[in-house]
Amino acid sequence: MANVAVVFHSGYGHTQRMAQAVADGAQAQLVPIDAEGNLPDGAWDSLAAADAIIMGSPTYMGSVSWQFKKFADASSKPWYTQAWKDKIFGGFTNSANVNGDKHSTLHYFMTLAMQHGGIWVGTGLNYNNTKASQRADVNYLASSAGPMAQTPGDASPAEMNAGDLETARLFGKRVAEVAAKYRG
Repeated sequence: MANVAVVFHSGYGHTQRMAQAVADGAQAQLVPIDAEGNLPDGAWDSLAAADAIIMGSPTYMGSVSWQFKKFADASSKPWYTQAWKDKIFGGFTNSANVNGDKHSTLHYFMTLAMQHGGIWVGTGLNYNNTKASQRADVNYLASSAGPMAQTPGDASPAEMNAGDLETARLFGKRVAEVAAKYRG
Protein backbone atom coordinates (compact mmCIF):
# COMPACT_ATOMS: atom_id res chain seq x y z
CA MET A 1 0.00 0.00 0.00
CA ALA A 2 1.22 3.47 -0.84
CA ASN A 3 1.88 6.09 1.82
CA VAL A 4 -0.48 8.98 0.95
CA ALA A 5 -0.84 12.35 2.66
CA VAL A 6 -3.79 14.72 2.15
CA VAL A 7 -2.70 18.28 2.87
CA PHE A 8 -5.61 20.71 2.95
CA HIS A 9 -7.08 23.91 4.28
CA SER A 10 -10.77 24.18 5.15
CA GLY A 11 -12.39 27.46 6.06
CA TYR A 12 -15.83 26.28 7.16
CA GLY A 13 -15.56 22.47 7.31
CA HIS A 14 -16.71 21.58 3.79
CA THR A 15 -13.22 21.01 2.40
CA GLN A 16 -12.33 19.09 5.56
CA ARG A 17 -15.25 16.74 4.93
CA MET A 18 -14.09 16.30 1.35
CA ALA A 19 -10.50 15.72 2.57
CA GLN A 20 -11.78 12.98 4.86
CA ALA A 21 -13.55 11.29 1.93
CA VAL A 22 -10.32 11.46 -0.13
CA ALA A 23 -8.33 10.11 2.82
CA ASP A 24 -10.83 7.28 3.34
CA GLY A 25 -10.42 6.22 -0.28
CA ALA A 26 -6.63 6.45 -0.16
CA GLN A 27 -6.23 5.16 3.41
CA ALA A 28 -4.25 8.37 3.83
CA GLN A 29 -3.04 10.60 6.62
CA LEU A 30 -4.77 13.98 6.94
CA VAL A 31 -2.44 16.99 7.17
CA PRO A 32 -4.60 20.02 8.01
CA ILE A 33 -3.42 23.57 7.40
CA ASP A 34 -4.68 25.71 10.27
CA ALA A 35 -6.41 29.09 10.17
CA GLU A 36 -3.00 30.82 10.25
CA GLY A 37 -1.68 28.80 7.31
CA ASN A 38 0.57 26.56 9.40
CA LEU A 39 1.05 22.80 9.47
CA PRO A 40 0.98 20.67 12.62
CA ASP A 41 4.22 19.39 14.14
CA GLY A 42 5.80 16.64 12.07
CA ALA A 43 3.76 17.41 8.95
CA TRP A 44 6.74 18.32 6.75
CA ASP A 45 8.29 14.96 7.65
CA SER A 46 5.02 13.20 6.77
CA LEU A 47 4.93 14.93 3.39
CA ALA A 48 8.58 14.01 2.76
CA ALA A 49 7.84 10.35 3.52
CA ALA A 50 4.68 10.20 1.39
CA ASP A 51 4.58 8.42 -1.95
CA ALA A 52 1.68 10.68 -2.94
CA ILE A 53 0.51 14.12 -1.85
CA ILE A 54 -3.10 15.10 -2.44
CA MET A 55 -3.82 18.81 -2.02
CA GLY A 56 -7.14 20.41 -1.11
CA SER A 57 -8.47 23.92 -0.66
CA PRO A 58 -11.76 25.70 -0.97
CA THR A 59 -11.96 27.90 -4.03
CA TYR A 60 -12.01 31.49 -2.83
CA MET A 61 -12.07 34.29 -5.38
CA GLY A 62 -11.03 31.90 -8.17
CA SER A 63 -8.05 30.26 -6.45
CA VAL A 64 -6.78 28.57 -3.30
CA SER A 65 -7.23 30.12 0.14
CA TRP A 66 -4.42 32.33 1.43
CA GLN A 67 -3.71 29.68 4.05
CA PHE A 68 -3.04 27.10 1.36
CA LYS A 69 -0.91 29.62 -0.56
CA LYS A 70 1.19 30.15 2.57
CA PHE A 71 1.81 26.38 2.66
CA ALA A 72 2.64 26.37 -1.06
CA ASP A 73 5.14 29.20 -0.62
CA ALA A 74 6.73 27.36 2.32
CA SER A 75 7.10 24.28 0.09
CA SER A 76 9.93 26.13 -1.68
CA LYS A 77 12.27 24.46 0.83
CA PRO A 78 11.60 20.92 -0.48
CA TRP A 79 11.42 22.38 -4.00
CA TYR A 80 14.95 23.76 -3.67
CA THR A 81 16.35 20.27 -3.05
CA GLN A 82 13.87 18.54 -5.41
CA ALA A 83 12.74 16.48 -2.40
CA TRP A 84 9.28 15.86 -3.88
CA LYS A 85 10.47 15.04 -7.41
CA ASP A 86 8.59 12.08 -8.91
CA LYS A 87 5.98 11.97 -6.15
CA ILE A 88 2.41 11.36 -7.23
CA PHE A 89 0.13 14.40 -6.79
CA GLY A 90 -3.56 15.16 -7.03
CA GLY A 91 -5.97 17.82 -5.83
CA PHE A 92 -9.59 18.64 -4.99
CA THR A 93 -11.72 21.67 -4.21
CA ASN A 94 -15.13 22.89 -3.11
CA SER A 95 -17.01 26.14 -3.66
CA ALA A 96 -20.50 27.48 -3.15
CA ASN A 97 -21.19 27.97 -6.85
CA VAL A 98 -21.65 25.31 -9.52
CA ASN A 99 -18.72 26.71 -11.48
CA GLY A 100 -17.09 29.07 -9.02
CA ASP A 101 -13.88 28.94 -11.10
CA LYS A 102 -12.90 25.69 -9.38
CA HIS A 103 -10.71 24.67 -12.31
CA SER A 104 -8.44 27.62 -11.50
CA THR A 105 -7.81 26.05 -8.11
CA LEU A 106 -7.14 22.62 -9.60
CA HIS A 107 -4.78 24.18 -12.17
CA TYR A 108 -2.98 25.96 -9.32
CA PHE A 109 -2.44 22.57 -7.67
CA MET A 110 -1.23 21.06 -10.96
CA THR A 111 1.25 23.89 -11.45
CA LEU A 112 2.57 23.49 -7.91
CA ALA A 113 2.93 19.73 -8.46
CA MET A 114 4.78 20.29 -11.74
CA GLN A 115 7.12 22.81 -10.09
CA HIS A 116 8.01 20.07 -7.62
CA GLY A 117 8.68 17.65 -10.50
CA GLY A 118 5.62 15.62 -9.56
CA ILE A 119 3.31 13.37 -11.53
CA TRP A 120 -0.35 14.45 -11.63
CA VAL A 121 -3.26 12.01 -11.31
CA GLY A 122 -6.76 13.04 -12.36
CA THR A 123 -10.09 11.52 -11.44
CA GLY A 124 -10.17 8.83 -14.11
CA LEU A 125 -13.96 8.99 -13.84
CA ASN A 126 -16.54 9.30 -16.58
CA TYR A 127 -19.00 12.18 -16.46
CA ASN A 128 -22.67 11.86 -15.66
CA ASN A 129 -24.02 14.19 -18.32
CA THR A 130 -27.17 12.62 -19.71
CA LYS A 131 -30.79 13.55 -19.12
CA ALA A 132 -31.01 10.60 -16.72
CA SER A 133 -28.11 11.92 -14.60
CA GLN A 134 -28.84 13.08 -11.07
CA ARG A 135 -26.97 15.63 -8.96
CA ALA A 136 -25.94 12.89 -6.51
CA ASP A 137 -24.19 10.89 -9.26
CA VAL A 138 -20.42 10.42 -9.17
CA ASN A 139 -18.48 13.16 -11.01
CA TYR A 140 -21.66 15.03 -11.89
CA LEU A 141 -19.66 18.28 -12.01
CA ALA A 142 -17.54 16.66 -14.73
CA SER A 143 -13.93 17.23 -13.74
CA SER A 144 -11.05 15.16 -15.05
CA ALA A 145 -8.37 17.19 -13.25
CA GLY A 146 -9.58 16.39 -9.73
CA PRO A 147 -12.79 16.19 -7.71
CA MET A 148 -14.91 19.29 -7.45
CA ALA A 149 -17.68 19.72 -4.92
CA GLN A 150 -20.42 22.32 -4.86
CA THR A 151 -22.03 23.17 -1.55
CA PRO A 152 -24.46 26.09 -1.21
CA GLY A 153 -23.03 28.90 0.87
CA ASP A 154 -25.68 28.45 3.56
CA ALA A 155 -25.32 24.64 3.78
CA SER A 156 -23.44 22.93 6.59
CA PRO A 157 -20.70 20.36 5.92
CA ALA A 158 -23.22 17.66 6.91
CA GLU A 159 -25.37 18.73 3.94
CA MET A 160 -22.69 18.13 1.30
CA ASN A 161 -23.70 16.25 -1.80
CA ALA A 162 -23.20 12.48 -1.47
CA GLY A 163 -22.08 12.18 -5.10
CA ASP A 164 -19.36 14.79 -4.60
CA LEU A 165 -18.09 12.95 -1.53
CA GLU A 166 -18.14 9.60 -3.33
CA THR A 167 -16.23 11.20 -6.22
CA ALA A 168 -13.63 12.35 -3.66
CA ARG A 169 -13.41 8.87 -2.11
CA LEU A 170 -12.97 7.18 -5.49
CA PHE A 171 -10.31 9.74 -6.40
CA GLY A 172 -8.37 9.04 -3.21
CA LYS A 173 -8.51 5.32 -3.97
CA ARG A 174 -7.22 5.96 -7.51
CA VAL A 175 -4.32 8.11 -6.36
CA ALA A 176 -3.26 5.46 -3.84
CA GLU A 177 -3.47 2.73 -6.50
CA VAL A 178 -1.40 4.75 -8.98
CA ALA A 179 1.16 5.57 -6.28
CA ALA A 180 1.43 1.86 -5.35
CA LYS A 181 1.96 0.90 -9.02
CA TYR A 182 4.50 3.65 -9.53
CA ARG A 183 6.36 2.72 -6.37
CA GLY A 184 6.46 -0.83 -7.75
